[in-house]
Formats: sequence, C-alpha cells, structure tokens
Amino acid sequence: MPEFTPHVGSAAADAAGGSGVPRAERDTRARVARLILENGPVTASALGERLGLTPAAVRRHLDALLADGMIEIRRARPSASRGRGRPAKLFAITDKGRNAFVHAYDDLAASALRFLAETVGEHAVSEFARRQLADLEERYAPRLRALPPQERVYALAEALSADGYAATAGKGPGVLGGTQLCQHHCPVAHVAERFPQLCEAETEAFARMLDTPVQRLATIAHGDGVCTTHVSPVKAANEESGGISL
Repeated sequence: MPEFTPHVGSAAADAAGGSGVPRAERDTRARVARLILENGPVTASALGERLGLTPAAVRRHLDALLADGMIEIRRARPSASRGRGRPAKLFAITDKGRNAFVHAYDDLAASALRFLAETVGEHAVSEFARRQLADLEERYAPRLRALPPQERVYALAEALSADGYAATAGKGPGVLGGTQLCQHHCPVAHVAERFPQLCEAETEAFARMLDTPVQRLATIAHGDGVCTTHVSPVKAANEESGGISL
C-alpha cells in the first residue's frame, strides 16, 4: 500500500492533533496512527524503529492519541521466550481512529474525482465509476449466475455484507412486489454525495448481476438512513420483455 500521510485539515490529521498543534507534530502523529492502523496491535519500540523516533517522542504521540480516543492499549500474552514477565503493551486503532482515516481517504477520493470532472468531463467520472464496479461484478457474477433467479438477491446481500455493506434482502412492499435489497452501510457515502455516478453505476451493476430490472429508491449519500433497491420479480420482468417466465 502506498504511503499516505493525511494533509493538514483532513479528518485524520485533525483528530490526531487538533488545530493548536504545530503542523510537523500533527503530521508525525498522523503517521503514528496510520502505522498502528496498518500494523497494529504494535509496540511503542516497533513504532519508533519504523519512524526513526526517540522513545520519548513516541510516548508523547501515543499519549496524545490515547487521550483523543484514537488508539487503545492491549496486553499481549507472554510467550515462552519472554517467561512470566509483564505482558507486552500493544497499541491498536479504535473505531474512532479508523473512521478518521476513512474520512481522510474520502477527501482524497473526492478531490481526485473533482479533478477528473474538471479536466476531462463528467463522463469520465461515470466511466471511472463503472470501472470500479466492474471489479465487484466480476467477483460476484459467477456465484449469482449459478443460483436460481429467486435466490440471487439474497446471495448478493451476503456478498455485499462480506465486503462491509451490511446488506439485507427481503420481500418488497405489497404494491411493488419483488424484493428489496437494503445496504445499511456505504463505505463511499461521503464521496457519492458529491458524485452520484457511483450510485448509478452500482445500480446498473445490480441489474446485470440479477438479470432483472432494479430501481434505487433511497441512498445514504442523499441523506436516507439506508440504501434501498427494489428488485423486480424475475417472472414479471421476463413477461414484460417477452421472455420465458421462470
């Protein structure tokens, strides 16, 4: 993974230091937090070696991150080689710390898409979104195609949940019929708020994978509590297109 130190003003750097901390101090603290995110739980000595910091400097940054709730202390079980001594003190990222970096990446992604839209055009953002969803579609599609049509929505919900979308599937409202796919978490919601092409590309990919028309009813990016997609009944969809009912 390429090295990425959040710039001053990003959520990660702000959470790792606060506006009253000098820029160099904030950047170093953000690097400490990032190493814990990527390699933790990790010891203070290991952090110092990776960053070339003195033990005193590492302790200063760790104390600040602990005070801000960005990291937490864990105790490692003593190994046979360590004997019965005091368990090693390890530092691990907390949910608050992890979320700070998520927002930092959101800022970076949004800036990149904004640059793409301004220099190439909005169509380039749409093409980028489709390319991104193509990877997901390539992973999911073979599994879904091997299932009966009526089971695909539920399998898609399981696959999305495994990728962090906290998805569920169930029967749609009586008037609409069909099935509803709900995503209770969206890793790119903050970016999709500014670039709806991401949501549009995802909806198109769902329709292809499920081989039936779908309609996005709500999105987290637009302020709704959950992303909701209505999936048309396979039988009705085939009848409308003149195909064979399943």
